[in-house]
Amino acid sequence: MNFELKTLDLHAAATHKTDALIILVSAKDKPTKSVLAQLISEARKSGDLDESPAKLLSVWRPQGVTAPRLVLVSSGDGSARVVRQAVTAAVASLKAVKPAHITVCLAEASDHRLQAAAQAVADTSYVYTATKPSAKASGLKRVVLALPTDEKTKAAKHEFDLARAQVAGVALAKEWGNRPANHATPTHLAGVAKELGKKAGIHCQVLGPKEIEKLGMGSFAAVARGSVEPLRFIVLQYTGAAKSEAPTVLVGKGITFDTGGISLKPGSGMDEMKFDMCGAASVLGTFEALAHLKPAINVVGLIPTCENMPDGTALKPGDVITSMSGQTIEVLNTDAEGRLILCDALTYATRFKPRAVIDIATLTGACVISLGHVRSGLFSPSDDLANALFAAGEAALDPCWRLPLDEEYAEGLKSNFADVANVAGRDGGSITAAKFLQRFAKDYPWAHLDIAGSAWKSGGAKGATGRPVGLLLQYLLGTAKPATKPKTAVKKSTAKA
Repeated sequence: MNFELKTLDLHAAATHKTDALIILVSAKDKPTKSVLAQLISEARKSGDLDESPAKLLSVWRPQGVTAPRLVLVSSGDGSARVVRQAVTAAVASLKAVKPAHITVCLAEASDHRLQAAAQAVADTSYVYTATKPSAKASGLKRVVLALPTDEKTKAAKHEFDLARAQVAGVALAKEWGNRPANHATPTHLAGVAKELGKKAGIHCQVLGPKEIEKLGMGSFAAVARGSVEPLRFIVLQYTGAAKSEAPTVLVGKGITFDTGGISLKPGSGMDEMKFDMCGAASVLGTFEALAHLKPAINVVGLIPTCENMPDGTALKPGDVITSMSGQTIEVLNTDAEGRLILCDALTYATRFKPRAVIDIATLTGACVISLGHVRSGLFSPSDDLANALFAAGEAALDPCWRLPLDEEYAEGLKSNFADVANVAGRDGGSITAAKFLQRFAKDYPWAHLDIAGSAWKSGGAKGATGRPVGLLLQYLLGTAKPATKPKTAVKKSTAKA
């Protein structure tokens, strides 16, 4: 899908050639004498188009308009959130006619409206085809995002570039999140990372079982030993700033299928455990977006990836394993495996001397109980890091919510046989999981995003969402240092008083 940015006011939009023209109508719009403005005015007066967000009015071959299909849609107060709702509704209304080229006219680009519109088009037109030959891929090839002539060109171009990069990153994350486990093994994910490593500014290294053993990643290796699929540890490095600039490290949980191991999950819904690598997919998607934008920052991506399977060599409840940090872990439940692979990756992250480390994981069902499927769970002992991530989520319409990390929550992780147990009781399960990870992330500012409720949807809309690529990208761009203007030499005056 090719996105373009054009300058079109309502007068120019009327003669613009496109299969379908979508006009976002805001209560703030100023009246003009154009054909489209007159049509909008009449629709409002008749009550066919009110100010309710995403209210639609479709018109076939309207007089004076070149496009054969016109969709007027109310964008309410014009906020990015309502823009997303409006564009989603408008594009969905056109699915039956399968346009190859659509044009979306917005009032302005500021406050992430372009990202909201572009992502809405991409999400609504997405069709999964990788393992479904009967599915017909979307025929939408060209999308024009149009702004009025008084829009600030430089700012609009920046927002548009960000929109395109986010769409590309989310698309990659969704695609690999949706693929079944036999088509998205640890080896497959390593292949995706290697392809990213061919892009400018990105370097990829993939470690296997022997390298993991040499590193002393006993916790990660223990989870993988029940599967015939070999583990992989993916290290991605994006270098856009001076090498002396400390990187932000993203750590993505990559359990490509989770049976629960010996602590076997119930059969119902177990197919959705292919989504247990969505944290890894979000890191891959973020690097795809970075390759498009090329920002002046440094980012490292760490992805421990393996399966959690119950064969004769699998990890058993009661086993004690030794992590890369040297801390021993009593495994009380083999279905709490995500934290066991993440803890070694968090220890490995120390070698990069990071400015901050963020891990992303479909970690706990308890987080779904707490926050549902709207917000990701956010945990961090750093107010500055937590506030920045929260703000990034709000801006990107990829929201999160901060939960506590009081030390008392760690009481349940005490063990008689190891330094720490891998689970506590049922109460506050998402918090105790975060407390476990915190033990391995004390050398740098750290945050944990639990995306168990936001990474995918169930039911008729079953599929990966691509979250939290938008949040991560917005946060990372906010860490870039502002460009400094070159200093101009000041000549000393030789004039006499």
